[in-house]
Amino acid sequence: MRRELSKLLFVLIILINFLQIKSSDAVVPHYHMPSAEFLEKNGLFIASKSYSLLSLGRLNEGLQLAKLAVSLNKNNEKLWAILAEAQIRNNLLNEALKSIKKGKSLNSKIPDFYFVESSIYLQINQLENARKTLEKGLLIQPKNTFALFQLGNIFIMQKKYKKALEIFKRAIEIKYDYWEVINNIGLVYYEINEKLFAEINFKKAISIERNGETLLALAVTLQNKDPRKSILLAREALKLNPSFVLSKYREEQLWGDKIQKDTQKLLQSQDLKEDIELAIRYINNK
Repeated sequence: MRRELSKLLFVLIILINFLQIKSSDAVVPHYHMPSAEFLEKNGLFIASKSYSLLSLGRLNEGLQLAKLAVSLNKNNEKLWAILAEAQIRNNLLNEALKSIKKGKSLNSKIPDFYFVESSIYLQINQLENARKTLEKGLLIQPKNTFALFQLGNIFIMQKKYKKALEIFKRAIEIKYDYWEVINNIGLVYYEINEKLFAEINFKKAISIERNGETLLALAVTLQNKDPRKSILLAREALKLNPSFVLSKYREEQLWGDKIQKDTQKLLQSQDLKEDIELAIRYINNK
């Protein structure tokens, strides 16, 4: 630790001295312009320190080091990527978009630039830009299952359910046990009134990962077909993830209008009254 810190201080001292020199200072010792190799090497070193600080939650310090790294070498796309990460972590989304665009201008073949750019557009609710950017990234890396998952989710948000299913099925062909994708396939089928296929996919997702979201979705699907089992599943779901008692939270997880309506009906059951009260109490005490 001390050795790495001393290296960083050495670089900073050189930079400070270099920046303070003026052409008219003929009497001071002459400093050579740092070579491109020096700038690249130390820019990457400082960027690695920036990333370490970000991972420790020291967001502003990480941002300042990332800016310094880029100032050392503005032609390294990796440094722009780290700066964009630091800006995102500091919620400077518009600045992060500019950094990503700069990185892409240096190397347009890095798919992560497109994937991160798409995630920013999602955060600022620009769905169409998010979709187009994600699709460009997938042209470079077509088997990125997380990117496919995100693209399918965008189509859900746009209520383009047929397109969502197409994309999700591409993801499952690559990663057959991707339960989050299988869960969302079930959500799509529910919205297009294919409840049998919704039930099949919810059960499949649960067989891979027994999670609160899918358990509640299956409970909703079975409430008329098997009321007793539906109640048992709902109880387990709320214990695993109490947040799903909230309509707003389910909306954020891309639950559509139809399953939301039927969920409200299920949660009105007197058999779940105590479970719902416990879930709400848990959420309020978090």
